[in-house]
Amino acid sequence: MHQTSSQLRGPFAALGRFSFRHRRWVALAWAVLIAIGLVFGTKVFSAAAPSAKAAGSESATGSALLSQYGTSGDALQALVSGKSPGDAGVKAAVASAERDLHVMPGVASVTDVVAQNGSSQILSVQLGDAKAAGQVEARLDRIAADSGASVKLGGNQVLSQQVQQQTKSDTETGELVALPITLVVMVLIFGGFVAAGLPLIGAIGSVAGALLALLGFTQIMPMDTSVLPITTVLGLGLSIDYALLVVNRFREERSKGATIEQAVERTSATAGRTIAFSALTVAVALSGLFVLTSPIFHAVAAAGVSVVVITVLSGLTLVPALLGFAGKKIKPPKHGVRDKGRFAWVVRKVRRRAMPVALATVALLIAAAAPFFGAHAQSLGTQTLPTSFSARTVADAISADYPTLKDPDITVLVKSDPATADGYAKHVAALPDVKSAAVTEAGGSGSSAWAAVGVHVDGSAQGASAQHVVGELRADREGLTTWVTGDAASVVDFHHEITSRGPWALGLIVVATFALLFLMTGSVVVPVKALVMNLLSLGAALGVMTLIFQGGWFSGLLGFTPTGGLEAWIPVLVFVFSFGLSMDYEVFLLSRIKELHDEGYSCARSVELGVQRSGRIITSAAALMVIVFLGFSTGRMLDIKEIGLALAVAVLVDATLVRMLLVPATMSMFGRINWWAPPFLRRLHARFGFKEHAVLPPLPVVTALPVQRTDEPEPELLQAS
Repeated sequence: MHQTSSQLRGPFAALGRFSFRHRRWVALAWAVLIAIGLVFGTKVFSAAAPSAKAAGSESATGSALLSQYGTSGDALQALVSGKSPGDAGVKAAVASAERDLHVMPGVASVTDVVAQNGSSQILSVQLGDAKAAGQVEARLDRIAADSGASVKLGGNQVLSQQVQQQTKSDTETGELVALPITLVVMVLIFGGFVAAGLPLIGAIGSVAGALLALLGFTQIMPMDTSVLPITTVLGLGLSIDYALLVVNRFREERSKGATIEQAVERTSATAGRTIAFSALTVAVALSGLFVLTSPIFHAVAAAGVSVVVITVLSGLTLVPALLGFAGKKIKPPKHGVRDKGRFAWVVRKVRRRAMPVALATVALLIAAAAPFFGAHAQSLGTQTLPTSFSARTVADAISADYPTLKDPDITVLVKSDPATADGYAKHVAALPDVKSAAVTEAGGSGSSAWAAVGVHVDGSAQGASAQHVVGELRADREGLTTWVTGDAASVVDFHHEITSRGPWALGLIVVATFALLFLMTGSVVVPVKALVMNLLSLGAALGVMTLIFQGGWFSGLLGFTPTGGLEAWIPVLVFVFSFGLSMDYEVFLLSRIKELHDEGYSCARSVELGVQRSGRIITSAAALMVIVFLGFSTGRMLDIKEIGLALAVAVLVDATLVRMLLVPATMSMFGRINWWAPPFLRRLHARFGFKEHAVLPPLPVVTALPVQRTDEPEPELLQAS
């Protein structure tokens, strides 16, 4: 009886069969999605905005109350430089602008301050109505034309606008850098443009769908600007990975003599199952962010999970449909499925010295992770922008030359009358590490009276001294109702959020990932090893990130100015993304090893063949992922650069040191213990484990290309397992 595609059962085989047989409709649906996503999805960049961190904390509550009580809105600043403030033309232009601004609707006040060194001046305009910002900016810009001086605008609104614009620019640049290079690499991998083009088409579909999903989320939750490139690069990288795995398995099935339909269906039943399982592990890792409270984490989790879903749908439907159109033009490997090659050779070498290789690799990864233990968390603010941007230039000038315009390092909202608040400010001013403290704003009367006390500290606004003062102010409130807020307080609260809720998030990720890997492998040893190795590769990535962005290594080459610390929320996202991506490659490798083990190969032989048959695809996928991440790290936004480079290092370390050395070494050391599980868990796996077509039925064809074998004995059947 001849094998037909209908003999393969299960959802993945059925989905592949459907996508192949209805490929015109599937392709049309994705074409419509891509068109809509590219036309409307890009609006997400203007809909997103920087969001507050440590939501629900004392600093966030105090900041919200200050905005509610305050009589004034945001401030716009114009730095007038290049000519002396005493220049007649400059004086006339500034005076004219002040007169116009004073009578402009929506303007609360105008202040003209000259720098300490007398070389420049700043016009600070306090807004009573944010809608007046555009008109105010236009009038401030005219000072340059009237005086011949340089005018640069700053303030929170300008910062937000420039972050939005540069984030969009960096995302587009990252895609333009990464996509052409990945195309060239995939042509080298597959030896043809058709096979190389399919993953790119799948990636475009994933990115278009991701943009629409992100735009939808902006309607129901705050979407931080930084979330956009992060989730976009995730969708781009994963879609290329998944499509690469699908196309590679399709070529392999074709080399065995399968028809195009048979190859698509068998690929969906094997590689489709693998990418679906991989996507599930990535989604589980991202879901751990829901345990935290900050809006940026919830936004990344919601957007990231939706992007993963769209990406895996592209790999399960669009790519099989495209294989139906272009399958005849995709050449199978010349030598069929190769069981002999450099990856098998590496495994044999590692197996002979398994213990030394494992110990050396672990020691190297721990040494690479060591710098992260000295990492300093901070909130970048304007420092996320390059120094050439006007918002950054104005902020740096205020910090250096305009002490009266500098925001307090710490602000304390006091529920009391001005006299009591003034006494409290004098008490605060006497504390160690405090340079000055004074009431900066007050309002209300009676029980609704309030005052804001601005506190300036010794050293950095986010340094150890400032954070120590935050602790003192919260420990001793002088019997008053107070809220301690400001940058230093935000960092303290954010750190508390991570240390208090982070272990719960980590526990959720670890338990869920362990359960998923157990359902795939039926082993409790393999999941534990996978979790430990993932943490090691993650630690190495965080250590390298600390050396580069806090220590300043290669800062000139990478085009950024070190800030002396890491953006507080970035290590959390790097952890989650790296964990998910590491598990991605773990699934790629383990699924192949498990498939061979289920076919009857010994543990050693299944590892050797599994690494040989998947090593090329894992290293190729990792190389493409690294290209994508490095493409985004060429952007000018410091937070995007940090994430892109850290993820590139994580993927590189994981696909080389971990998957090619540490996994084979530990698998060889543990032998059959790798597949051990207690009897009750074996029964559980027998009932609920993921097994759909791990072993495919043979093809009834005689035209398969020969399979290259090694000179080693035939695989040993596992009689006892």
